[in-house]
Amino acid sequence: MAKLAFGAVGVVFGDIGTSPIYAFRETFVGPHPLAIDELHILGVVSLIFWSMTLVVSIQYVGILMRADNKGQGGSLALVALISGSIRKSGYGGLIVMLGVFATALFYGDSMITPAVSVLSAVEGLTVVQSDLQPFVMPIALILLVGLFVLQKSGTAKVGALFAPVMVTYFSILAILGLYHLVQMPEVLVALNPWYAIQFFLTDKVLGFLALGSVVLAVTGAEALYSDMGHFGRGPMRLSWFGFVMPCLLINYFGQAAMILSLDDAQQALAMENPFFNLAPESLRLPLVILVSCAAFIASQAVISGAFSITHQAMQLGFIPRLSTRHTSEHEVGQIYIPFVNWALMTGVIVLVLVFENSSNLASAYGIAVTGAMLIDTCLMSVLLIVLWRWKPWLAIPVIVTFFVVDGAYFAANATKIPDGGWFPLLIGGVAFTLLTTWNKGRRLMRDRMTEAALPLNVFAKSAHGSAARVPGTAIFMASSNVGVPSALLHNIKHNKVLHERVVVLTVEVQDVPYVESGERYSVSDLGQGFYRMTLRYGFMEETDVPSALAHNQMCGAPFEMMKTSFFLSRQTLVASEKPGMAIWREKLFAWMMRNAASAMEFFRLPTNRVVELGSQLEI
Repeated sequence: MAKLAFGAVGVVFGDIGTSPIYAFRETFVGPHPLAIDELHILGVVSLIFWSMTLVVSIQYVGILMRADNKGQGGSLALVALISGSIRKSGYGGLIVMLGVFATALFYGDSMITPAVSVLSAVEGLTVVQSDLQPFVMPIALILLVGLFVLQKSGTAKVGALFAPVMVTYFSILAILGLYHLVQMPEVLVALNPWYAIQFFLTDKVLGFLALGSVVLAVTGAEALYSDMGHFGRGPMRLSWFGFVMPCLLINYFGQAAMILSLDDAQQALAMENPFFNLAPESLRLPLVILVSCAAFIASQAVISGAFSITHQAMQLGFIPRLSTRHTSEHEVGQIYIPFVNWALMTGVIVLVLVFENSSNLASAYGIAVTGAMLIDTCLMSVLLIVLWRWKPWLAIPVIVTFFVVDGAYFAANATKIPDGGWFPLLIGGVAFTLLTTWNKGRRLMRDRMTEAALPLNVFAKSAHGSAARVPGTAIFMASSNVGVPSALLHNIKHNKVLHERVVVLTVEVQDVPYVESGERYSVSDLGQGFYRMTLRYGFMEETDVPSALAHNQMCGAPFEMMKTSFFLSRQTLVASEKPGMAIWREKLFAWMMRNAASAMEFFRLPTNRVVELGSQLEI
């Protein structure tokens, strides 16, 4: 437990851990600046405390972490968990679309988090020496490009350094905050929610707008739930309540105490970067270096999360096959997807060049996070009522509370859309269009192929006597377990032969992270040397077909790869006026299909044993 909790500090809490660098500052110097006085300082720090308590501690760590899909968390895992219960209802499709949209918003967040974290850390150099300002952007860009270049080597080697660095970082957060907190313990009165309420009563409009910056203190809450599968809920709860949350709160209260201890002129100067002003002048440069390392690690965690969620979406049929490399021989979850890596890097560089500083980026930050949080609240509502069957007197107050809190945060961040919030929404919108187009296009394609499908048992009887049989095994990959795959029809049409053993193989990805070994296979013996086999995988597993076949004894003799040929169907799609999708979406789907990684690579088939047969298909 202790070892896993220690590791979780290094991997999971980087995003929320780097928030003190900019969250408190942005509420006062952001797009809607507040007066730097006792009312607003105590009000803001009270809001941060209660936001962290309600959103992170209760909603995510307390409730949602109980909703694991065989140990896995995240929006897609949550959708998979509850979709079985509501699939037949009219709300099933809506719930799936909500989960997909939350996933799409994550890509916008994956671009902004590295940019704002690294840029805000490097900006600490200007506190050390103001004339270093021209070097901030070049240094940040070098660090960010280096971060993405390193991804192809994997996190296995450098991952061991993450936990010690982040434990040191959180400890320094607490020490710096405690130093100022001891000098002005009166700031702890802000633990009373009255100070947050008083802030709203005094400045209604500014209080509402301030939520758009306060929420920066809880960004990363959804990452705790998404990364639950790596460490388990027990160790992550221990890390959060026993170490991370206390360190963060001590630092926020320390920033408030430091500002309140200064006179008016000093307050305005210190508020330009209160986090770095917590440290004595002689220690600020080492602090900048430590914080830059923490921001680097936080960015690494978000990028790894983007790889993981892309892999899940591929397995669940929302993203076309992409080239995926495994960077560790021991950890299945450590993967590298080149297309996602370079797309994220391009987006991050554009963000830094366009927005120029972390304060401007903070205006774009938050809308994607709060949108995902609001969607998680919708999914949580279904979970409590449909799956867990909570009593209405208990479920309704909980649901209403979180809808009010998350809805207020989302509404406050919606005001940032003209100032940069449009960027993550644009990225999310593009990603959502691609995800839903691919999913619907695949469904239409399967339907078209099934319409004209000949039953395999009928085909086996008729083909047995009409074609010569040759030694060996032929495995025909089929997207559906109904009918005869087009590759088999084309093979017998053009080559006029059949192998001694013909296996029609369908790979199915289930709505669970992992499939038990006893449920991996199902085989039907159709006679005449024909078999229909289904291989089942979880959405977190790698679809290694040769490895699965090597352990299968259900199709007569064992499979020998040097005597086995794999036949794949490659469809060329033709857009048509048939009802289904708009023409532009059909063309988009066809483009995605042309650029998808081959099934040979995705299923890890031996390259010298694969034959592809093409056909045209209208959708």
